[in-house]
Amino acid sequence: MNKLRTFLRFLVFFLPFTAHADLTVEIVGGAAQQIPIAVVPFAQQTPVSGQRDTIANVIGADLRRSGLFRVLETRGVANQPSDVSQVSYSDWAAIQAQALTIGSVETLPGNRLKVSFRLLDVYKQTQLVGMEYNITPAQLRMTAHKIADVIYQKLTGEQGVFATRIAYVSKSGGRYALQVADSDGYNPQTVVSSVEPIISPVWSPDGTKLAYVSFEKKKPIIYVQSLVSGQRTVLANFKGNNSAPSWSPDGKRLAIVLTYAANSQIYAINADGTGLQQLTRTSAIDTEPVWSPDGRYIYFTSDRGGSPQVYRMPSSGGEASRMTFDGGYIVSPRISPDGKLLAYVRRDGGQFKVAVQDLQSGQVQVLSNGAKDESPSFAPNGRMILHATRVGSRGTLAAVSADGKVKQRLTESSGDVREPAWGPVVNQ
Repeated sequence: MNKLRTFLRFLVFFLPFTAHADLTVEIVGGAAQQIPIAVVPFAQQTPVSGQRDTIANVIGADLRRSGLFRVLETRGVANQPSDVSQVSYSDWAAIQAQALTIGSVETLPGNRLKVSFRLLDVYKQTQLVGMEYNITPAQLRMTAHKIADVIYQKLTGEQGVFATRIAYVSKSGGRYALQVADSDGYNPQTVVSSVEPIISPVWSPDGTKLAYVSFEKKKPIIYVQSLVSGQRTVLANFKGNNSAPSWSPDGKRLAIVLTYAANSQIYAINADGTGLQQLTRTSAIDTEPVWSPDGRYIYFTSDRGGSPQVYRMPSSGGEASRMTFDGGYIVSPRISPDGKLLAYVRRDGGQFKVAVQDLQSGQVQVLSNGAKDESPSFAPNGRMILHATRVGSRGTLAAVSADGKVKQRLTESSGDVREPAWGPVVNQ
């Protein structure tokens, strides 16, 4: 579980967002109660080069993989409306749809598209929401994710996260690549490619940067990569090891781990690499810091009690309190966006599984069922937890709902995938 790897010869190529293989989502579980919804193919669907799916298919796939919706087959319904005036609600009630999504894609001058959609309540025969988007053809798929977010929020009361992105590290053919993709695994882009390991990617709160660790100087160094400009800067290259970056909620500072003085200790540093401040001073190994959503605390892993456990201290440093008592080996803490749940990896009978702990009650629930699960990362709405796992001899990604009822797997066509990080919701 130690993320500090053997120092190896390292060659890095910076690839300005080159394409890579898509991840494939496989739904392996769903919620007991699902909302039945029909998504009608959008009228006047404009063929767009490179888009394999219609906008309605993307919306349906998003809702389906949430585990909270039962997306109904619509081809058996004779009337396929694109406007509210064309809707025969009895047709959709007959297939037991509670909600209905209709829409259209219209070509505009200047190589633009107008996407319109309506979400309708079949029982009440009313419109719940309607929106229009003026976009480029390249934005069609992301617009479908945004529509799915609107539908999700309107029908569940929770924020949707389909229009977010994920970061992860893939390994194929002896090369490692730091990837960024849409939340469903499509549109993957390579940020950094290397013949040696890249580890610990973490998103800035505004979603414009990734901090990560590379070994290109024959030692672990923390870098910050702009996803807007492509510029990379060194955040921490101190004596010894530099590892485990974690952004503060306001994006102004990062918690990092250094062996600057002796053993692994936690420090804070400004986002521009100045203002280094030591936060822990123990003879133990203190590592894997993560900020609480309100910025008041830092949770971290330490073996100061004899075995790895999760502790909490003020974000300015000071006395730490032990937070986990459920096992003899607990690492990789992550805090839910609402600050109520602590996710971590626990060793259970020689296997490593993702679990969550209610920080108020202390109740613990094991969520994953793999033998080598690691690197949990909460979705921005706290509903799902993305993590790394193994299927056979291959590393892959999986997601599980915070209550354990919904499970997904994301696999690449070849190679291994690991070190996932779920990006924030970005208002665009």
